[in-house]
Amino acid sequence: MTVIGGFLGAGKTTLINQLLRQPQGQRLMVLVNDFGAINIDAALIESAGADMLSLTNGCVCCTMGGDLFMAIADVLDRHPRPDHLLVEASGVADPQKIANAAVAEPEMRNGGIVSVIDGENGSALLDDPQIADQVRGQISCANLIYVSKGKPGTEFLTTLKEIVPNAGFAHTAAEVTAFTELGQDLSVRVEKNAPHPAYVQWSATDDAQFDAKGLRQALMNRPTGILRIKGFVRGAGATGWLVQGVGRSIDITSIPQPQETQLLAIGLKENLNTENCHTWWRDALRRHDELSLED
Repeated sequence: MTVIGGFLGAGKTTLINQLLRQPQGQRLMVLVNDFGAINIDAALIESAGADMLSLTNGCVCCTMGGDLFMAIADVLDRHPRPDHLLVEASGVADPQKIANAAVAEPEMRNGGIVSVIDGENGSALLDDPQIADQVRGQISCANLIYVSKGKPGTEFLTTLKEIVPNAGFAHTAAEVTAFTELGQDLSVRVEKNAPHPAYVQWSATDDAQFDAKGLRQALMNRPTGILRIKGFVRGAGATGWLVQGVGRSIDITSIPQPQETQLLAIGLKENLNTENCHTWWRDALRRHDELSLED
């Protein structure tokens, strides 16, 4: 079992999809844990189906431990048994605690922890006093660091090596595949990271429809305190939208029309008021409907 960890929006799902495209003859199984009532990440796994399990509505490292062990038992009971289980940890999870499950299961080898680091925003995360300790903890337990989203500066790479001097570094999915193919049984560090801060989630599921301009305007006005927002939004005709936001940046991509609009937002409990999120979304729908009527 290999744990794919990293902070919110680091690029874990994108990496797993790249690994699934080049399995190198391995029978891979994916377990996705998303923090929130809607498992958006599970829906984004390209080979979703019989070879994927999902755990939703909690951080598996601290609130869903029992479900994690049940999911592992499900994997081990399958015939044929997968060669490798990839666990995509929630962006707020401690990968070390999840990796401990592989050690507790005698029929499973601990294949290590891959921590995904956002090469563009990682330095800012380590400078944020509210979340720096958690991000540092997600890095410090890694056996392999995978740097996503751009080329990090020399100073940032030096900082990463200071946090976890014995970890390897990967800059391509092929290098991560080479790491997972080793089938090693790695020792788990005994250090325990401090409990992570309290997070809250807000979600909306409805039949709302937006054009691209209206959706971008609504998302740019989203409440402060949202660290991560993602989901699917219905559009006009046969086209819908995939929403991916980290901090104040936002990316909207056209996709086939989803059956319903589903949005999930995550933030620190002390910074994000979920009532403000409800009000924001209600007002965004109202304004968009009014503009549509004027048109």
